Amino acid sequence: MATADYFLILVVAVCTYTDFKCRKIYNAVLFPAAAVGLVGNFYAGGPAGGLAALKGLTLGMALLFVPFIMGGMGAGDVKLLGVVGAFKGPDFVWAAFLYTALVGGLISIVVMIRSGGFGARVKAALFTLLSVLGLMPRVNLLDTIYTGSAQTFPYGIAIAAGTALAYFLG
Repeated sequence: MATADYFLILVVAVCTYTDFKCRKIYNAVLFPAAAVGLVGNFYAGGPAGGLAALKGLTLGMALLFVPFIMGGMGAGDVKLLGVVGAFKGPDFVWAAFLYTALVGGLISIVVMIRSGGFGARVKAALFTLLSVLGLMPRVNLLDTIYTGSAQTFPYGIAIAAGTALAYFLG
């Protein structure tokens, strides 16, 4: 592993800790880390390295932008995946995103089961999907789920796990 990889691991670990402890990923960590990723890749790989880092940063942030706009996660999560992309480039951040989505989905299922809302949410989603596909009369049961009871978790944990899986699984 290169020195930059160790630095990225440190940044992700710090962000995961603060997200877990304080439910916040700090810009004071993210902005300098993004700059180090961009400048470091430009220094190591010239303009092509800098462009790959910029593409990775942009793709990492773009992948989580819609969930952020919809209120499903915080801006720190978006920027953290962007930092991963700035260090490792677009191919790596795409893999990290896919693994993050899988881990995040598993954590979400566990959180829903523990809060007692799993069955109702699955039923509402399934019936709504079947009605959209025209396999049953038109219904939208998603509105019937009491959103105030929704449990959340710090998504930085899923991003850290997804990034680690991308490292280890290639």
